[in-house]
Amino acid sequence: MKAVAVNWRRPWGDGVAQCRGQKASGAFTLVELLVVIAIVALLASLVLPALGRAKARGQGIYCLNNLRQFGLALHLYAGDHEDELPYNMGPDGIRQTVAARQYLNWVNDVMSWELDSDNTNSALLNLGGLGPYFSGGTRVFKCPSDNVLSVLQQQAGWTERVRSVSMNAMLGQAGEFLAGTINTNNPDYQQFFRLSDIREPSQIFAFVEEHPDSINDGYFLNRFDDEEWNDLPASYHNGGANFVFADGRAEFHRWRFASTMPPARPDAARLPKRVPEGERADLYWVLWRTSVERPDGEDSDTWSASSR
Repeated sequence: MKAVAVNWRRPWGDGVAQCRGQKASGAFTLVELLVVIAIVALLASLVLPALGRAKARGQGIYCLNNLRQFGLALHLYAGDHEDELPYNMGPDGIRQTVAARQYLNWVNDVMSWELDSDNTNSALLNLGGLGPYFSGGTRVFKCPSDNVLSVLQQQAGWTERVRSVSMNAMLGQAGEFLAGTINTNNPDYQQFFRLSDIREPSQIFAFVEEHPDSINDGYFLNRFDDEEWNDLPASYHNGGANFVFADGRAEFHRWRFASTMPPARPDAARLPKRVPEGERADLYWVLWRTSVERPDGEDSDTWSASSR
């Protein structure tokens, strides 16, 4: 039998392109390329904000755990000092005691937008007050979301300041702000000198993450009689801040109004800041967890005996 030669090549050759007398090509057309770019851009616009929120949420959880350590340190301090709370002074008291090498305050730095060493000297965080209760660790004082610096500090090559946390002004020995046992900033409200003075510790906050615009000393103050922010809470965790209460419970709280969440303005923020009428719920939330009214009819001397 005569062998038949079989041509195994595809009868259609190189496909439709060959049938048309055209050369096949695997490249994208310009229109196809533009469509792909548009799809990638759309996906990026959907995914990147979600990743940013997830990162902020992760940092918020990290900081919430740090605040819990402050609550534990506060209880350990009170246990070692006959129930007394640590010193919680303003800038004058801190500077005077540090100059005398008496590290009395719960934290012994006073931060600014200048090149003062207090902004970067983490050793001050370990001295006196609560510092020893963190076993030499200083990162608990700093939120990774708080990376605001002044132009001067950026030009000096700084990457961050050392602290993001402050203490409720109505807790502890307030130094220059005391007249007897009354806090002159809020004379109608109780200054808590001992942990046991706080009748409802789950309702009074002890520490808070503070906004970069207002943080300086560790004394977080707002006045009950003023409709304004003297010290601002932080808002860099998806529009909220972490608190730890006197019972050791840590809580994240999200703010309702943009007036509570201004972008940081190093050297340019105007504080105290009047809160617009109708936007005061955030301020009231903080004030109601700051202190309680002093008992009616008790003068300073009587209050001193009952509170100390």
